[in-house]
Amino acid sequence: MLFPTVEYALFFLTVLAVAWSLYRFPEIHKGFLLLASYVFYGFWNWSYLPLLIGISVFSGLVAQRIQQSETAKARKQWLVAGVAVCLATLGYYKYTAFLMTSLLAAWGRFGPPPRIQVYSPLLPLGVSFFVFHAISLLADCYRGKVREPVKLADALLYVAFFPQLIAGPILRASRFLPQLAVRRNPNSIRVNRAFLLIVGGLFKKVVISNMLATRLVEPVFQVPQSFGGWDTLLAVYGYAAQIYCDFSGYTDIAIGCALLLGYRFPRNFNAPYTAADPQEFWRRWHISLSTWLRDYLYFPLGGSRKGRLRTYLNLMLTMLLGGLWHGAAWTFVAWGGLHGSFLAVHRLWSLLFVRLESRAGWEPLVRWRQSAAWKWTARILLFHAVCVGWVFFRASSFALAFQVFGRLGVKGAATLVTGPVALVLFLGLAGQWMPSRWRNSFEVELGRWPALARGAALAVAVAAIEILGPTGVAPFIYFQF
Repeated sequence: MLFPTVEYALFFLTVLAVAWSLYRFPEIHKGFLLLASYVFYGFWNWSYLPLLIGISVFSGLVAQRIQQSETAKARKQWLVAGVAVCLATLGYYKYTAFLMTSLLAAWGRFGPPPRIQVYSPLLPLGVSFFVFHAISLLADCYRGKVREPVKLADALLYVAFFPQLIAGPILRASRFLPQLAVRRNPNSIRVNRAFLLIVGGLFKKVVISNMLATRLVEPVFQVPQSFGGWDTLLAVYGYAAQIYCDFSGYTDIAIGCALLLGYRFPRNFNAPYTAADPQEFWRRWHISLSTWLRDYLYFPLGGSRKGRLRTYLNLMLTMLLGGLWHGAAWTFVAWGGLHGSFLAVHRLWSLLFVRLESRAGWEPLVRWRQSAAWKWTARILLFHAVCVGWVFFRASSFALAFQVFGRLGVKGAATLVTGPVALVLFLGLAGQWMPSRWRNSFEVELGRWPALARGAALAVAVAAIEILGPTGVAPFIYFQF
């Protein structure tokens, strides 16, 4: 059940009406939302619903055992056991075929590999996200961030809550479970904010992302040898805009839907292409994942507390695993490795200038690095470095990625960039520079309109998006993760 469909609209409006009719009865209200979440997930494939329920029940029971254990050793043992089962589940469904084919390929370098047919189980929708939610529940209970005793029903809803179930944002148990302990208050809902998020998310996905995908990105990445340098370059820029609008559009809709139901999700994107360094980029891109990797992987590995060399190693390992989390392919590992390298080089670069600040004769270079000109130069360099990574992320193989890179130097006019494509490409990239105060001002202004006028404006906006968008609705990119 995709967000930009009539089926989802009918489903959500039904859930919204019933949920608010039950808000005075918190346990029944939460039970209904849990049932609705299972219906939402089962709409894709009912056969994988037991997996979602099983992971949820398992993590809830282990979380209870962690809280009830009286010794630190016992709590750690339960944590390790719980995380191991969650990761084993993720590994089986997502990485079995990848590991086997990689081993057979390595074997083939030294001799004929055995003839083994490798079958990959059908990847459950959103498995990476609900497994990460289960791990967050265990880790937050172990660290004492979840202070109230975990209720099994609340744990089930936390893992399976339908707005974020398929593609995030990744919620923290320590931030979401307390919301379940408080009765919903219809007077506290920022309805105008929710509508703006939903309409904006639909526009980014249905109009910008889908148009860039169908008219620019997919043609070039399917047969790059058929296009010249300008088309290829614009397709690379187009994919940067497409994946941003696709994923941030999904999370905007998810945040808006949750807000209408009375729940607050964390912000997941904050104009990432305005970043001037790799660290800032990851503070703005997929914020819930980057902070999850930081808190549950980078810090436990030692972070920056065990020396400079270990810091670089931890950065690289975290980003390599983050790349592998995105998909069972070496191109994703390469993407993660590139970003790990960017982060390590930026740390070295920053350290170099810290030392130069205390040495005579280097003042002009230090002042230049602090200037607005350098900041804009850094933004441009970083954006193109990120685009290099996106080529590996988008390409189905290294061969295809290098074909795309190879076409960048080929002469040829831009044949794919029509007026509408150029406009949505501009909006997808330049729209991130829109000041947040504009959105806030519009939300306030919208609140002054009569309810009938707001409803009419919403209907007109949705109808316009339907007219402007290409025929059909492509799945969100992050559904495959």
